[in-house]
Amino acid sequence: MIEKMSLLILQIVIKQWDKSQRTEAHDRLRATIPDRYPIIFPPAFYIFDKQCVIDQQGDDIQGGRASYSKQADGTIKFDRFIVNLGNEVITYNGAKSVEAPRIIGSLDNQWIQCKYNCRYSIFKSDRYYWLYEEVTLNAICSDKFNENVFLNAEPVIIYKDFNVLDNMRKL
Repeated sequence: MIEKMSLLILQIVIKQWDKSQRTEAHDRLRATIPDRYPIIFPPAFYIFDKQCVIDQQGDDIQGGRASYSKQADGTIKFDRFIVNLGNEVITYNGAKSVEAPRIIGSLDNQWIQCKYNCRYSIFKSDRYYWLYEEVTLNAICSDKFNENVFLNAEPVIIYKDFNVLDNMRKL
């Protein structure tokens, strides 16, 4: 039996802001930022013996925001996601370690968009502050590379996991 060799393409779009940028005007400005881009080398790059392309777009205030690794079982962990290269299925691990991973769907020649938000404290210049983040992951396993893969069609699934980050915000 011949094993199928697809290229995993992962594009992460990150929007980051601090507490001073939570106004309605800032929300409108962030809403104008695209959630998909063409994949251009660089900044995109190949990893894992050219089995995967990673393209990071948007903010990365602290640097090194996107984390990725290939596990012994052949799966790829990327940010909060796990992609099984054998069956080309993407799974989402929520922010809480007690949550069970959620299977989102197949990436086999179709793309899926996943969105989530979070906030975390940052220590900088002897002060702590909240850094807010909205993350979009576009993912596909494809037989061939196409730089416009996320622009040529709509995603087959849009998965969202948005938390209420600030209950005190005035509407």
